[in-house]
Amino acid sequence: MKSTQYSDKVLDHFKNPRNVGTLKGDDVSVGRVGNPVCGDLMEFYVKVKDDRIEDIKFKTFGCGSAIATASMITELAKGKTVEEAIRITRQDVANELDGLPPIKMHCSNLAADALRDALTKHQKKQGPTKEQTTDSTVPGEIKGLSDFLNKGVFTEVANFSDFANKRSMVIDKGERSMEIAIELTKQTPRVIFATKMKQLPATEIADKLKKSPVRVLYESEVLEISGLNTVEKVIIHDLNEDEKYELFVDSVIVPA
Repeated sequence: MKSTQYSDKVLDHFKNPRNVGTLKGDDVSVGRVGNPVCGDLMEFYVKVKDDRIEDIKFKTFGCGSAIATASMITELAKGKTVEEAIRITRQDVANELDGLPPIKMHCSNLAADALRDALTKHQKKQGPTKEQTTDSTVPGEIKGLSDFLNKGVFTEVANFSDFANKRSMVIDKGERSMEIAIELTKQTPRVIFATKMKQLPATEIADKLKKSPVRVLYESEVLEISGLNTVEKVIIHDLNEDEKYELFVDSVIVPA
């Protein structure tokens, strides 16, 4: 990390991270988020007593900014009520660190989302709330798809160079999807292909996909696409394990 790029606070939390470790017990909730493609993974452990965060720890496998943002958010959250802590945003974290380079803002997003995941799991332990039981998504529909159309979501690729070095996900819609995923690897090493199938069909294009650098997520259904002004992450349903997890991406391609 270069001091010309990062604030003194970022360097301090990177070199001397606070609240590193894990917590155990029935009253501990664990939040996990990450992107296995780029390697950023984060876990938050939260212990709540009388609706306040009594203790909080984190573990992360990522860059110095990921460590610094996780460290900072533990300090921001400790002692707050669950509702106060769940409203901490990535911008709050970046502001407390006196700023982050734009290319590293996703790290603060990772920390905020890991904390939110842990707190949401805590709330579910306490029983369903009205907000938690409300779901307006039509089965099989990807939530947020239309909201981000041409703002990170695309139904076709006109210029593959627009995706240079971007974390790109292609949702399986047949052979055209596979062709797009393979072609994208010429522009970026970070291409994910999400398919509900247990294995790819025995076709020529599927064989090329398997031999390409594309990371194939089998038995995976995209449930939701979200972000601020553009796509930042997706929620995946692992159909085999029946679990949900988040991936951070810059673009999602859903061939028509």
